[in-house]
Amino acid sequence: MPYGVKALRKLQFGRETTAGSTTAATTVWRGEGVIEDTRKVEFPVEDVGYVSGITRAYQPMLGAQIGLSATPATFEQLPHIFEMGVATTSGVRDTTGSTDYIYTYTMPTTAGTFLAATSSAIPTKAYSIQGGDNNSAEVVEFCHATDFELSFKAGEALMMSATIQGRQAIVQAFTAGQTAPTVAEILGSQAKFYIDAVGGTIGTTQITNEVIAASLKVKTGLKAVATADGNLYFSFIKGTKPEVTLDITFEHSTAAAAQKVIWRAGTAQLFQLKFVGPAGTAPAGATYPNKTLKINLAGNYEKFSALEDDDGDDTITATIRGGYNTTAAQFCSFVVANELSVLP
Repeated sequence: MPYGVKALRKLQFGRETTAGSTTAATTVWRGEGVIEDTRKVEFPVEDVGYVSGITRAYQPMLGAQIGLSATPATFEQLPHIFEMGVATTSGVRDTTGSTDYIYTYTMPTTAGTFLAATSSAIPTKAYSIQGGDNNSAEVVEFCHATDFELSFKAGEALMMSATIQGRQAIVQAFTAGQTAPTVAEILGSQAKFYIDAVGGTIGTTQITNEVIAASLKVKTGLKAVATADGNLYFSFIKGTKPEVTLDITFEHSTAAAAQKVIWRAGTAQLFQLKFVGPAGTAPAGATYPNKTLKINLAGNYEKFSALEDDDGDDTITATIRGGYNTTAAQFCSFVVANELSVLP
């Protein structure tokens, strides 16, 4: 009898052509995570003459969840999270002759634009996710990201984590022949932070020697909706209000004090975090000569912490709440430049 081994666990992803139709895996997720069967089990209350109750139960709803544990973010695999939670897009070649591609993911801003039904025409991409170990494996279809987080400290990697929801967990063997892809980690010390007025150009004014940590939390607003349609799993994914917050930890400096003044004035601003990675193969004149991640956000400061002690160093953390700004025509978007012509 085989016994499961932690080191032999894995997750494999496949992009569904039609949402809800299980597809074969095409890549291995380079991180940790497990499938949880979240089916609902009810035990009805009844008076039948047994103080212990009797073995009556029913299952009115199926479901599944995959928690992707925090792992170093990479230029090659982070787009899978954006595809499941923000939007689906195609890579655009970065100048003629380049093998570099640009992927742009823009969060929704208007009502009715973010509805995912069981069809191929949906704003986000549904995934089939396989998980398990050497003993057994399961697959979950119609997977989408309900929330994700990107965080870093200077001197460490950018970490990514996510909560993935799917329709049901079914026993199924792994798609054979999949190997872990080659990836490049996104590093915190390679981040650049920019703050600009809403009437200016985002990514223009860099704040240097100030930011020591940051955390972006995104609630995608994607909601699984169950209807009376003959199935025990949810019928479709509906886009409700997304929420984006960005925590930035500053050195307690003159620049940080100036941002507190802007907070007290209630002034909206444009924020950008830009991570520049290894050089790609783009020719001269390319938009992104290096692998790149850009996080663009319009928002207001929600709060500033009291002074914090980082081993004797005074720091302060600001929380930015994202929102659509009509002057800048900006809410929240993500740009990834890598060397993948298509996502696996």
